[in-house]
Amino acid sequence: MQVVKAGDKVSVHYHGKLNNGTTFDSSEGREPLSFEVGKGMVIKGFDDAVLGMEPGSKKTVNIPVDEAYGERNEGYIMEFPKTDMPPDMAPEVGMQLHMSDNQGNHFPVVIIEVKDNSVVLDANHPLAGQNLIFEIELVRID
Repeated sequence: MQVVKAGDKVSVHYHGKLNNGTTFDSSEGREPLSFEVGKGMVIKGFDDAVLGMEPGSKKTVNIPVDEAYGERNEGYIMEFPKTDMPPDMAPEVGMQLHMSDNQGNHFPVVIIEVKDNSVVLDANHPLAGQNLIFEIELVRID
């Protein structure tokens, strides 16, 4: 039987959980996730986990922080003047925004604090600093 190797295009169903059992993502009710193994299209731990799997096989893997979204970086937390925000915007904690840097790269941020004259934004990935657990089912090698 064929097994997954680097460079293969695969389709998988998955269920992602945190260590406390909370689900953060799942392909249930959707099309399987398709990606090319070893090309950095998914986190390293997920990429590595599918290597050697056969179509129809299932496994549960624990992915440490350094093979997931990395540690939280306090340097990704920034204070932004309210005067630089759109005038019709009413910032609230938890609101997600999209920003761009001087090189034109776009990235998501979340408002974590609203002050009188500024907002505090967090550009860390929401799963940064977390060990992840994935239940993976290899649907097919495309």
